[in-house]
Amino acid sequence: MTITTTSRPSRSEVPEKQTWDLTDLFPSHAAWEEELVNIQVVVSNVTDYKGKLTSDSMTLLQALKALEIYQQRVIRVSVYASLRSNADGSDPNNQRDSSKVSSAMAQINAKLSFFQSELLTLSVETIKQFLKEQPELQTYQKMLVDLMEDKAHTLSPEIEETLAALSQLHNAPHMIYQRSNSADMNFSPIKNQDGVELPMSAALYEDRYEFSPDTETRRAAYDSFTSTLNQYKNTLAATYATEVTKQVTMSKLRNYESVTDMLLAPQQVTKEMYHNQLAVIQKELAPHMRRFAKLKKEKLGLEKMRYCDLKAPLDPEYNPKTTYEDATATIVEALKVMGPEYTDIVREGIANRWIDRSDNIGKANGAFCSSPYGVHPYILITWTDTMRGAFVLAHELGHAGHFYLAGKNQALVNTRPSTYFIEAPSTLNELLLAEHLMKNTDDIRMKRWVITQLLGTYYHNFVTHLLEAEYQRRVYDLAEQGIPLTANVLSREKKEALENFWGDSVALDAGAGLTWMRQQHYYMGLYPYTYSAGLTVSTAVAEKIKEEGQPAVESWLDVLRAGGTKKPLDLIKQAGVDMSKPDAIKIAVDYVGSLVDKLVKSYE
Repeated sequence: MTITTTSRPSRSEVPEKQTWDLTDLFPSHAAWEEELVNIQVVVSNVTDYKGKLTSDSMTLLQALKALEIYQQRVIRVSVYASLRSNADGSDPNNQRDSSKVSSAMAQINAKLSFFQSELLTLSVETIKQFLKEQPELQTYQKMLVDLMEDKAHTLSPEIEETLAALSQLHNAPHMIYQRSNSADMNFSPIKNQDGVELPMSAALYEDRYEFSPDTETRRAAYDSFTSTLNQYKNTLAATYATEVTKQVTMSKLRNYESVTDMLLAPQQVTKEMYHNQLAVIQKELAPHMRRFAKLKKEKLGLEKMRYCDLKAPLDPEYNPKTTYEDATATIVEALKVMGPEYTDIVREGIANRWIDRSDNIGKANGAFCSSPYGVHPYILITWTDTMRGAFVLAHELGHAGHFYLAGKNQALVNTRPSTYFIEAPSTLNELLLAEHLMKNTDDIRMKRWVITQLLGTYYHNFVTHLLEAEYQRRVYDLAEQGIPLTANVLSREKKEALENFWGDSVALDAGAGLTWMRQQHYYMGLYPYTYSAGLTVSTAVAEKIKEEGQPAVESWLDVLRAGGTKKPLDLIKQAGVDMSKPDAIKIAVDYVGSLVDKLVKSYE
């Protein structure tokens, strides 16, 4: 660690080249403000169709086109405000703009709620007739078919309009969580083994200190992190409980069998597919990961393997650093197997500031990719000069490549596939990066390091996010039983989920139970488990690319170009993988076991 200051730069102090270029969305903030006003006026371009939407096929086509053009403008406005807020959530102006957008969206959504309600009055026969009369309606066929499947769970037009008008309140728990996390939480600075004081933030903990080879630094950062979480546990428990209560209530209002059924519906995933992911991985992966934890404890010379030690490097003296420039060059080389079109997209993103990599006050922790239609993707990451960061960036560039191709080849309505599939393109990039690094070294320590990075990817998706999913399953079960979701209850359930997986291979303290407060995915429905589904798919596809070469690559690129034109099961089958059975999950788990085997053998 070379940092010797406790201060992080403000957003205004960050070099421009480390930030994303938002002028591709709007040339100026004034232009954004003008468009925010405009979209609230030109909503009439869509609302003029109220009461006429289903009168004939031509009117329906014109209305759908008007809605799509309008949605594209709305997306740009909301993404711009969201990106600014994520770059610096502590800025009062960004907070104000986010509130403005939230308020405007609530009003717009209320005005547009008629659209779905009127479409739902169409019969399947009428839709078929309209599709025959207007070939251009084929673009909207999947949307119309999906809508028919939601018919049984749609309320009266008046109630739908009221619920839409309350969307700002419905989104409040997530907004409160984000605001608290980015603007209110202050973490005490820490000291490393040499007594040097280091700055501490949620982003620094998750992107740097959690992976520190210095046990003293790593554990001090964890203690600072969980100490701050503990101060906010009651507030954030109330916030999360409100979110869960909202979901449970909505599932009852909409006549779903359970909240799980409601949350899986938009993913177009069966409960069997969902439970397969949770059951197979928890049961069959646990022995492999316990063996990995045992190896790490032994090699690190730890008396006790604490929860905060799980991400420590196995070979602390070998932790390759890299510059951002070298890392991006390596990623481009690794992804050349995907062909020129794909690598050109990656190069363009790196060269043209699609990526925000600074660490500044108020910046959201973690990493994500936002893909406004008709512009280009934007990636948020906190770059910390570690090779692990190359894997995180490759992951987000996987999302970017996916949505760039989908956006280029599909209408807006058909760009986004089910969240069940979303993490496959991103995790495939990580596997390709690992394969490239392994091929280009004979150094046993480097090979071992790459294996640990791969295990880091599987840990992230098959352990961290999967155990978050198990925790969600427990929380929703409790909520449907009417059990109050207090901070103690939430922490207990989180700790139990961890204990069931790790057994006695890891010492779990009270702080481990607080880690439910780390993840904003809980405010996004049943999202965490989809990470494991995506990695299951990408594991199979990576193997196909190794065995079949170019045909497998072309097949995969066609899947990416298809966007959201198919349901996830059919989309994944197009890539040659069947997720209706647990076989692919077991194969992926076995692959993780083989990585642990290689690691153990490398020390013999």
